[in-house]
Amino acid sequence: MNSEFKYLPPDKRKKIMLVTDDIRVHSGVATVGREIVIHTAQHFNWVVIGGSIKHPDTGKRFDLSQDTNGISNLTDSSVILYPVDGYGTQELIRQLIEIEKPDAIMLITDPRYFTHIFQMENEIRRKIPITYLNIWDDYPAPLYNKAYYEACDLLMGISKQTVNINKLVLGDKANNKIIKYVPHGLNHEIMKPFDYNDPELVKFRKNLFGNKEYDFVLFFNSRNIRRKQIPDAMLAYRLFIEQLPIEKAKKCALVLHTEIVSEHGTDLEAIRELFLEGEQYNVYFSTNRYNTHEMNLLYNCSDAQILLTSNEGWGLSLTEAILAGRPIIANVTGGMQDQMRFSKNNKWVDFDADFPSNHNGTIKECGEWAFPVFPTNRSLVGSPVTPYIWDDRCTSEDAAEQIMNVYNLGREELRRRGLKGREWAISEEAGFTGEHQGKNVIEAFDELFETWKPREKYELINCNETKPNSVNHKLIY
Repeated sequence: MNSEFKYLPPDKRKKIMLVTDDIRVHSGVATVGREIVIHTAQHFNWVVIGGSIKHPDTGKRFDLSQDTNGISNLTDSSVILYPVDGYGTQELIRQLIEIEKPDAIMLITDPRYFTHIFQMENEIRRKIPITYLNIWDDYPAPLYNKAYYEACDLLMGISKQTVNINKLVLGDKANNKIIKYVPHGLNHEIMKPFDYNDPELVKFRKNLFGNKEYDFVLFFNSRNIRRKQIPDAMLAYRLFIEQLPIEKAKKCALVLHTEIVSEHGTDLEAIRELFLEGEQYNVYFSTNRYNTHEMNLLYNCSDAQILLTSNEGWGLSLTEAILAGRPIIANVTGGMQDQMRFSKNNKWVDFDADFPSNHNGTIKECGEWAFPVFPTNRSLVGSPVTPYIWDDRCTSEDAAEQIMNVYNLGREELRRRGLKGREWAISEEAGFTGEHQGKNVIEAFDELFETWKPREKYELINCNETKPNSVNHKLIY
């Protein structure tokens, strides 16, 4: 971590109020928030409103400055945490703005969690800007998010798809916003490859598998929720195993790091009993709560990561796998596309109104570390608050074919490809590291502070010129 990048003394720094998950916990959102704070603490002072469900520390105030110093090689960071239930209330936000006097508000996660803040945007933006590190899983462009995007002065899209969605939804109003691509970044000094015979890894592998050694290990790491399509991944593994001679099948394993039973997903043990009962399948459930270092060891116990999610804004487990030097087998949807580096004439693709996604397989060329599974069906689904979104579904048969392609390469070639993926992920082009993410955030905020003007008290809208909502990009592409 380069703590000298754009270093400012504490009294010269802008203060940002971050509203997100409690950055001390290990959710994906909290991890991203924590990485941003750590890698920008030399340039900004931070006040974090850290949310959780029925937070046990609600009403307290924690000074995390010394902890941040220890991680970031600083001596003068300023990081204050206010734990709250949910993401606070309008009154709490109002009080903390008065007490802490931030120069900007930053939001991370789904906009529906921040409706209380967006409802205050007229009040807030007359004093300070609202910024949003945002993500959206799929098209059609969510016009129901328009009011949220309009309430922000800076939109940082974590995927190329999200950046395009921000522009499509805002239309002409995008010209009055700062819109930047700020992909997720993780600590690549923790998430990294281990030598197969490293004593610590050998011990961890023994605890995971007992005395068994496997020639090929497929790994899944994510929540047990419906859109993650875990049963499809399990069925794909079965279809793959059925193509192998029994003795080779016995030398393969599937590790599922997730809840075995979840009301938001399904009963994975029942799935295992139905599809994967027998000595040739070797399915392991991992339910321990590991720290980041231990999770890296778990990735290093595998040969490839699989994620067949039908809706995925980014897919942080893919980033972790790539940084750990592991190839990925993934459904082509959302931000997972970024991590596969689809390219045309070796140029990393961007999206626009004519080409908003590659989930139809328009472009096949991708990074050596990526084994894409293209959806065969797009179903339009939704809910009252999110009325429409594509659900990209791939088949287990296609996923099984990619598992076989990965298996046939052999461990040595998989390691080579995995290292190529890591090399790209930490490069300037991809920038999937905490340092790159911090740099992107600093540059985006600096541009905002140089150009921002307070919102007017009111805005005159000519209702005769208001256009009805309509799709502003191709549905067939």
